[in-house]
Amino acid sequence: MALNIVLHEPEIPQNTGSIARTCVLSGARLHIIKPMGFSLESRQVKRAGLDYWHLLDLTVYESFAEFLTVHEPTNLYCATTKGDALYSDYVYTDPTFLLFGKETAGLPKDILNRFSDHLTKVPMIRHQDARSLNLSNAVAVMAYEVLRQWNFSGMR
Repeated sequence: MALNIVLHEPEIPQNTGSIARTCVLSGARLHIIKPMGFSLESRQVKRAGLDYWHLLDLTVYESFAEFLTVHEPTNLYCATTKGDALYSDYVYTDPTFLLFGKETAGLPKDILNRFSDHLTKVPMIRHQDARSLNLSNAVAVMAYEVLRQWNFSGMR
């Protein structure tokens, strides 16, 4: 089974490091679409990912167009606070691509429009002073729902 985590223009190195660690321990592939707000060689990214970087299946793309050229994913789900469906409403098939936007702005409107049939969100209490979960937490929540549906195939 192939679970793919896709980060579109991530900005915070610690989030990407934590997500990389989650990918290693869940068997997911990590795809990062540039531009990034940091270098993958930064101390913060390396520290958050611990010493797992050599275990990570990572591909970096220059643009979203390049990503689509390489993968043409039919099972691409866009994580967004603007979605109506909950992440748990979908039945995920192999391979699944979970797409997450940058921390400060989410996914661009053109991507949300293109994949409007696959917008999904993590339910949250609405609070005037809080916008959304931390990116690395949202990735973990959604990734483990896919893995649960796949009966944690290949995991102990």
